[in-house]
Amino acid sequence: MHIKCLFPDDLIRRPIIYDLATRFTLVSNIKQAQVTSEIGWVILEITGEEYEVSNGIEWLKQLGVTVEALEKEDGNGKS
Repeated sequence: MHIKCLFPDDLIRRPIIYDLATRFTLVSNIKQAQVTSEIGWVILEITGEEYEVSNGIEWLKQLGVTVEALEKEDGNGKS
C-alpha cells in the first residue's frame, strides 16, 4: 500500500517511520520525501499484515500525521 504522510513541524525530528515499522511489524520503503523546518511529507510503500497496516495508519493519525491512501490494493494483494 502506498500512503502520503504530512508531518507537522513538531513531529519532523521524531523517528516516526522507524517507530511505525517496529511497533507494527511493517516494512516501509520511502518512495519520495521533502522536509523543511516547518513541514515534512513522505510517500511510503508499507507492507505487512492487513491489521498491522490498519493499526499503523491509525497510530500515525493519533500522533497528528495527516495520512492519505494513494491507491487501493487489488484482491491479489498487489498495488
